[in-house]
Amino acid sequence: MLSQFMVLFGFFALVLVAIFWINKAVRMFDRLISDGQSAWIFLEFTALTLPGVIAVVLPIAAFAAAVYVTNRLSTESELTVMQATGFSPWRLARPVLFFGLIVALMMSLLTHFLVPASLRQLEERKVEVSRNVTAKLLTPGEFLHPTSGVTFYIRDITPEGELRNVFLSDRRDPDNIATYTSSRAYLVQRDGATKLVMLNGLAQTLRATGDRLFTTHFDDFSYDISKLVTANAMNPDRVGFAGTAELILHPERVAERTGAQLGVVVSEGHNRFEQALFCIVGTLVGFATLLLGGYSRFGVWRQIMTAIVLLVCIKIIESAVTGPVLSAPQMWPILYLPSLVGVILAAMLLHLGANPGLLRRLTLRGRRREGAA
Repeated sequence: MLSQFMVLFGFFALVLVAIFWINKAVRMFDRLISDGQSAWIFLEFTALTLPGVIAVVLPIAAFAAAVYVTNRLSTESELTVMQATGFSPWRLARPVLFFGLIVALMMSLLTHFLVPASLRQLEERKVEVSRNVTAKLLTPGEFLHPTSGVTFYIRDITPEGELRNVFLSDRRDPDNIATYTSSRAYLVQRDGATKLVMLNGLAQTLRATGDRLFTTHFDDFSYDISKLVTANAMNPDRVGFAGTAELILHPERVAERTGAQLGVVVSEGHNRFEQALFCIVGTLVGFATLLLGGYSRFGVWRQIMTAIVLLVCIKIIESAVTGPVLSAPQMWPILYLPSLVGVILAAMLLHLGANPGLLRRLTLRGRRREGAA
């Protein structure tokens, strides 16, 4: 059973990761290529998002594998044969528990190490790319908007690096709108800044006061464009980048450094453990629910729907307990309530599976109440 769980888990994980990853990659491709980035930057960025995608997919793949394998064993009467030879539901749940633990270890590796490291590296690369003036501005024949209120255009770039027919409009100050045009220009690096040196051009300044237009012809003019690119630089330090030990042991320090609320820091640290526990809970609930169906030529689709509903209820509980922790960090133990509820549900379902007479009595009692009503 464990080998079947792992094979189907690998299949579902591969399919789901491909779907989620391609969906995210398409949006990233459109954004990066439109900014003039190379295909190598696109591949690097999509690779750095992969650990986060896998972390989202693992619990779904584990639940799907548990349900699929259990359904197949039930349809092929293998579960019935094993139970007839003396295997109790608790004994049958042992490989499911081992499977859940293996998936939980994978999730722990992702949430505690790979995902924070990939997010940190991705943020650093975003900052580096945002400062790459060449990639952002050297795109001939297109009107570019490196930052809000600024429009940049060049008609052509010669093999020597000379920019031809340059247009630059700066509307960030509504009271003084400046427009620069020149027949030739160059990008020059000096003192860590990037200068746009324009030759044989015209500077036009429109002042809102009095609606007056001032024009100046120049032979050469230098314009600092570094701020246009670095204005959108991102925060290199966020809660998701911090290590789990620091989040749990020193949440106040992380909150002060990142500027986040203490409840957000505490919730982030404990949710990393909760995600791993949810992998175990999902597999146990899926298996235990389908175990109640027994053998049927029509399958156990009702039990499958019941398992899905139970997992949705657990996720609703997870959403409900997050809010109080954000406002009162000392209430962090309730973050583990969804996993506790899931374990209790799985234990109750296994107990009902081990005592089919109890399940029949409960069903008959419910029917009698419906008939009396």
